[in-house]
Amino acid sequence: GFLEDGILVQDVSQTRRRYLSSWTFPWDVMAVLPTELLCLLPGVPRVPGVPAARANRCLRVPRLFEAFDRCETRTGWPNAFRVAKLMLYLLLGIHWHGCLYFALSAHLGLGVDPWVCPSFTRLLRRYLHSFYFSTLVLATVGDTPAPQCEEEFLFATAGFLLAVLGFATITGNISTAIVNLSAADAAFYPDAGPVRRYLRARGVGGRLEGRVVRWHQHLRAQRKLPAEREVLQHLPRGLQAEVAASVHLAALRRVGLFRSWEHGVLRQLVLRLRPQVFGPGEFVCRRGDVGREMYFIREGHLAVVAEDGVTQLAVLGEGLYFGEISLINIKGNMAGNRRTANILSIGYSDLFCLGKEDLAEVLAEFPCARAAMEAKGRELLLRMGQLNTGAEAAAMAAEVEAERRLQGLEAALEGLQTRAARLLAQLEASALRTALRVQRLEGRL
Repeated sequence: GFLEDGILVQDVSQTRRRYLSSWTFPWDVMAVLPTELLCLLPGVPRVPGVPAARANRCLRVPRLFEAFDRCETRTGWPNAFRVAKLMLYLLLGIHWHGCLYFALSAHLGLGVDPWVCPSFTRLLRRYLHSFYFSTLVLATVGDTPAPQCEEEFLFATAGFLLAVLGFATITGNISTAIVNLSAADAAFYPDAGPVRRYLRARGVGGRLEGRVVRWHQHLRAQRKLPAEREVLQHLPRGLQAEVAASVHLAALRRVGLFRSWEHGVLRQLVLRLRPQVFGPGEFVCRRGDVGREMYFIREGHLAVVAEDGVTQLAVLGEGLYFGEISLINIKGNMAGNRRTANILSIGYSDLFCLGKEDLAEVLAEFPCARAAMEAKGRELLLRMGQLNTGAEAAAMAAEVEAERRLQGLEAALEGLQTRAARLLAQLEASALRTALRVQRLEGRL
C-alpha cells in the first residue's frame, strides 16, 4: 500500500497505477532485463567466466537499501540486523576484491610468480585461494607474497588503503551497535551503578547494597519494566491505551474490583496505573503513614503484619487490593487519611499503584465501585476497631440533614426562578403596551 493524505491505500489497482507512474518502475524493468542473452548473438565478444553483461542487476541497489531500511525499522532485533548487514557487506567486499585479484592474475598469467593466483586445475580451488588472499589483505593480517611488478604493487597498495577504510567503518558500526544496545537496555531498566556508588560514598554498603543489586537483577531476569510511562510517552493517548491494555489488561481483569467493569473503562484506567516491584522484606506501607495511593496485587504475596514486623495477621495474594481506606472518605474512620495496617512483601511482589487523584476520578465515574470499596473498607475498620459508629451515625445524620436543606434550597431557588420569569414576562408585556400607546399618540399628533 501507500499513503495518500495520511490514509493507507491498499487497493491493488490504485497501487498498480501509482507504481507504473513512479520513477522506480523503469529502473526495475532495466534491472530485470535478460541482457546476458546478448552474448548468444553472433559477433558479440564474450569473456568466459565474467558475467559483465549482467551489470544491469546493479540497478537494484536503491531497492536493496530500501528493503534493508524497512527490515531494520520493523524487526524486533535491529542491532542484530545491523551487525548481520555489516557482515554481509564485509563478505561481499572480500568476494569482489578476490574477483579483481583473480582477474589481475589471469591478465598477468596464472602462476607466473608467487604473488598471483596459482594455476590450479579446479575452479573452486582458484576461488578459495583468491578469497583467502583477499581476506589476508583486507584484514591487514599480512603474510602475503611480495609483489613483483608495478600492477601488483598498485593493487596491493589499493587493497591496504581499502582495508584501513573498511576496518574504520566496521569498528564504528559495531561501536554504534553496542552503544545502541546499552541505550535501549537503559531505557527499560534502571541502572544500579549510581545507587551503589552513592551507598559506598556514604559508607552504607554491604547488606543494603546487596538488596539494591538483587532488586535490579530481578527486574532484568523477570523482564519487569518499571519505566513504562517514559517508554510510551511519545505515543498518542489512544495508542498508549491500546499498548498498555494489550500488556496489562489480562492481569487487571484478575482483580476482583474490575471483573464487572467494561472493556473501554479498563483501557482508560490502565493508563493511570503505575507498575511497581517490591523486594523480599520490604514494607509497601506502614501503619500511620499518610496514604497517597492504593495498590492492586498482580503477582506475589504480601503479609499484613503486627507492630513487631514479624507476626503475620493475614496474607494477601493475586487479585486483591489494599490501601483504599486512607484514600476514600469513610464516615467514622478514626484513622483519617493514615494507613491502618503494615503491609510487608514476602517475596518479590509485582503491584499496580493508583494515585489518590486518579482514584477520585475513577470513583466519580463509577459510584457502584465507590459503594463496594466503602463497604469493604467499613468492614475492615470494624474488624480493627477503627470505626466510630457514633461519629458515623452523626455524619450520616448530618449528611441527611444537609441533603434535606439542599433540597429545600433547590425548591426555593426553583420558586424564585419561576417568580423571576413571571415578573420578566409582565415587564415585557408592559413595555409592549407602552410602546403601542406611544405609537398611537405619535400618529394622532
